[in-house]
Formats: sequence, C-alpha cells, structure tokens
Amino acid sequence: MLNKYSQHSIGIAENKKQKFANFEHQLPEMKFEKIHNKGQAQLFRNSYLEMLTKTHPLVIWGIYFPVIVGLLYHSAANLSMNVFAIAAVFCAGMFFWTFFEYIMHRFVFHMVAESERARKIIYVMHGNHHHFPRDKERLFMPPVPSIIISSLLFFLFYAVMRDAVFMFFPGFILGYLIYGSMHYAIHAWNPPFRWMKPLWRNHHLHHYKDEHRGYGVSTTIWDRVFGTMFDLRKEKEDKEKVKELMYSR
Repeated sequence: MLNKYSQHSIGIAENKKQKFANFEHQLPEMKFEKIHNKGQAQLFRNSYLEMLTKTHPLVIWGIYFPVIVGLLYHSAANLSMNVFAIAAVFCAGMFFWTFFEYIMHRFVFHMVAESERARKIIYVMHGNHHHFPRDKERLFMPPVPSIIISSLLFFLFYAVMRDAVFMFFPGFILGYLIYGSMHYAIHAWNPPFRWMKPLWRNHHLHHYKDEHRGYGVSTTIWDRVFGTMFDLRKEKEDKEKVKELMYSR
C-alpha cells in the first residue's frame, strides 16, 4: 500500500502531466478561419503607432543601401582592406543572414506563447502576415524598429569581430534586403525561373499547409539541413490557395 507521501508525489506528477497535455493541446498556431484577401490587420488603436507599422520596400532600400556603400568604402579607404578580403567577409555576412533569417523565423516569429501578451507581440511581429498575406505594407520591418534592431546587431557584431564588422555588416544587411524583396516577389508574381519554383512552393506551403515547416524565404538551405523542408515531390499544389496568398493585380 502506498504511503501518503507516495500518493502525494504521484498526484503531483499526474497533475503536471495533465497540465502539459492541456498546454500541448492548446499550442497556438497561425491558422485562421479565413485568409483575408483584402485589407490589413489593425495592430494598434493609436493611428500614429499604426502608421509606424507600415512601410514600402523602397523606403527600406533607401535607408540601408547608403549604409552598405558607406561601410564598404570605409573598409577600403580607411581600414586599407584589400578587395578580396572585403569580398570574402561581405559574402560571409550575406550567408550568415540566411541562417539568422531561418532561426528568427522558426524560433522567434513562430515561438509558442503561453501568455496573451506574448501572443499579441507575435501577432504584431509576424502573425498578421499569415492572417493578411496580401498586405504589401508589412513585408519589411518598418523603419523605426528596423533601425533600432540593426543598430543593436551592428554593435553586437562589432564587439565580436571588431573592424571586420565594416565588411561583414553590409553583406548581412544586403541579405536582409534580398530576403524582403524575395518575400514580396513570392507573394506578387510567379517564379521568373524554373529553378526558383521550390522557393515559391516552400513558402506557399508554409502559409496554407503547415506553418511548422518551410521557414526559409530567401533560400531553402537551412530547411534542408534541419529537416523542415517540404517534400515537394509529394505535395500537390493548391492553385486556389496560392491565389489567396498572392497580391491583387
């Protein structure tokens, strides 16, 4: 016969097991009853804050392209780096972006949130895009948070790599600009080249089939490495669903 201590321990274990089962059952997913083909989510009641959540791709390119040119010029003119060193570190920055993109998309934008406040934050960051995939104004991070975050990343990279950051960071930022532009293109047009179709299909399936796979946007490399790539040979393309995710002409 179990003593009172054993019964109490078993009771606690069963209670924890039940709580975990309930939590697992309630895992929030970005699946909505309806994908909205028109309009956009209202993220804030304040009209000024709402305005700050929107941008145009050309605005972000206009902010960061001079930064890219300026940092590369500084590397060559003031740090006396040779062209081959600049090109190598620059390309390393671009490649690192693809990994950063995958990690952020998978573990931050799709994180499991227990609290209502955390769910709202995730919805503001990314969930609204799944809800309103035709919203053209929320593909790039808007200027204010973008500048704050990129500045923090710059100083973090500088603390690790010192002067090499002036070659690395431009590549990283160009990777981000290409990612945002690719994301826009995937929602706006059909793939311009046959070899790009897996990128398009991977992202479309991420939206309407399974948001826990297909995290790569600018490349599928890391989906393949970490086993989150869709098996495109077995996936039937739902053309009607794809139309719901693409912008109106």
